[in-house]
Amino acid sequence: MPNSFLYVVTVLIWGSTWLAIKYQLGVVAIEVSIAYRFALASLILLAFCLLTGKKLAFDLKAHIGMASLGAFLFSGNYVFMYWATGYITTGLVSVVFCAMVVINISLSRLFFKTEITRRGLLGATLGMAGICLVFWPEVETFDLSDQGFFGMMLAFIGTVSASFGNIVSAHNQKKGLPVIQANAWGMAYGTLFMTLAALGQGHEFTFDSRFEYLCSLLYLSVFGSVLGFGCYLTLLGNIGADKAVYSVILFPLVALSLSTYFEDYQWPLAAVVGVPLVLWGNILVLSKPDRMTLMWQKIASKRV
Repeated sequence: MPNSFLYVVTVLIWGSTWLAIKYQLGVVAIEVSIAYRFALASLILLAFCLLTGKKLAFDLKAHIGMASLGAFLFSGNYVFMYWATGYITTGLVSVVFCAMVVINISLSRLFFKTEITRRGLLGATLGMAGICLVFWPEVETFDLSDQGFFGMMLAFIGTVSASFGNIVSAHNQKKGLPVIQANAWGMAYGTLFMTLAALGQGHEFTFDSRFEYLCSLLYLSVFGSVLGFGCYLTLLGNIGADKAVYSVILFPLVALSLSTYFEDYQWPLAAVVGVPLVLWGNILVLSKPDRMTLMWQKIASKRV
């Protein structure tokens, strides 16, 4: 599939999961809901692999890589983000999560020697500035109290966990691990880790039989996990963790667009200004340098 298709599908699916997650909160403990989500997703992927004859037997080294994926991307990332929403608004969590763009660039440079370009840095700066403007009312009123600071730290830890998950996935793909099987086992390991975390905190494995909870669980498992992660991690393997991560900056815009329809969200003027910056940042990062830019680069290199 074309990278542009993978990018658009990832943005649309994950941008819509914020609304679905809202219906997961309340009755069932956060850790238990996450365990349910990835248990169902892993079962779907494992069944698909069995039905299509895909290889599921891997050596210990491969399982360590897939378990690491489960720890960073399919459990740690989510639980810290969910915990953070108990202390700060989801808008601020989104702003912190966009720092994953810079973290991914840094980790890609550290582990894969990926070149850090001025174009990429400019795109990251514009994108993050745009997101800050979109959520400016929440940024402006943020109080750096003990509770607010703790919430920001939880969100940042979750963001770092997600970035390391990106790097682990890129490493697994470089070692020849297929995305579908790695996700299937990674989600199974993520389910195990979240189950242990829930039991360790004394949570009961209750279930919410409400229609909204069931539908949101199915959507998060099938679309948010199976399809969303499948598209995103395939894209990551194709274009690199430093570029694929820019889709993260567009998630909040999709979420707010849905909120406008379902929750009567009113866009402040700062958000209207911020959206073009986000889009421009993505275009800078994902499009190829134009001929004029290449020409000036050649001239500059000759002068040096």
